[in-house]
Amino acid sequence: MRQLGRSRSLYALRVMLLGATLWLALAALGLAPDEMVLSGDVMPAHDPVLIREGDRYYAFSTGQRDRRPLVARTSRDLRHWSPLPSPLPDLPDWAKAAVPGAREMWAPDIARVGGRYRLYYSVSRFGSQHSAIGLATATTLDPDAPGHGWHDEGLVIASRKGDPYNAIDPAFARDRQGGEWLAFGSFWGGIQLVRLDPRSGKPAAGARPVMIARRGAEDKADAIEAPFIIDHGGWYWLIVSFDYCCRGAKSNYHLRIGRARSIEGPYVDRAGRAMRAGGGTVLLQADAAGRDRFRGPGHAGVLHDRDGRDYLIYHAYDAAAGGAATLRVARLHWNEAGWPFVEPDEARR
Repeated sequence: MRQLGRSRSLYALRVMLLGATLWLALAALGLAPDEMVLSGDVMPAHDPVLIREGDRYYAFSTGQRDRRPLVARTSRDLRHWSPLPSPLPDLPDWAKAAVPGAREMWAPDIARVGGRYRLYYSVSRFGSQHSAIGLATATTLDPDAPGHGWHDEGLVIASRKGDPYNAIDPAFARDRQGGEWLAFGSFWGGIQLVRLDPRSGKPAAGARPVMIARRGAEDKADAIEAPFIIDHGGWYWLIVSFDYCCRGAKSNYHLRIGRARSIEGPYVDRAGRAMRAGGGTVLLQADAAGRDRFRGPGHAGVLHDRDGRDYLIYHAYDAAAGGAATLRVARLHWNEAGWPFVEPDEARR
């Protein structure tokens, strides 16, 4: 018994030493144990969104170059990512007819609703208001699972020149009463919110989009887009992207946030300024002096994981890789006042 107790003590000591060694190794790299250095298939990545099924995470993002119409990837630890085939092999015929010349799907969002996954996506051309949002559904995300496969459900909402909104950047959201909503919008008319029919996942009969945030035409040409709504601490939180993406390391894209008691708003920032009037508290932004390696962080989504942690997924432009759009994941923390933040060191690694 004395020998057994001694063995257990030695085992416990070895475990402690191993843990201490790991912590010191991370500290030497300037990392806390819960911080993540991403590897594998992390670029190109524009407009990513994150979800978990079983023991695997899945990220979907805008189609680019030889990865069309959407980019898909998977990870078991949020750190190392592997590529997956695009959920759909090509743009559906309705989308090609609706937006002639479009080649990719943009800015997807993914949600589990009533036993199925809904994948909302955008179809447009750069700088155009001639846009459409579509919907595809599946019962599983695992390409090796029985019954895997995506079914396109067609048009959700479209926009044309002169409409009071631009139909891209969809983001599904639920309210606490079980209602379903779609936030969307980019530049023209700002950020919109429309109620959905839970059976179809498309706008409810008679529902019309309502503007919940914008910059104003006189303020950098209404440069706001990419909404994402989360429910935390009795508030609905609206994350948006300000300014300009897609300029490599010169991008000044950044994330702002506001909150409201109702999912329909009004959303206000920490200073009390309405997001309908250009308000928004900075959530994540590269330093103005250009010292940060990852520039123009934007187009974010949030995953509330099983362990109670919140993860922010977004893209940024890696100045060390020629300004390539790169997948980024960071912990989303909450301060004593109830507002979210990202540790600066975590965003720079």
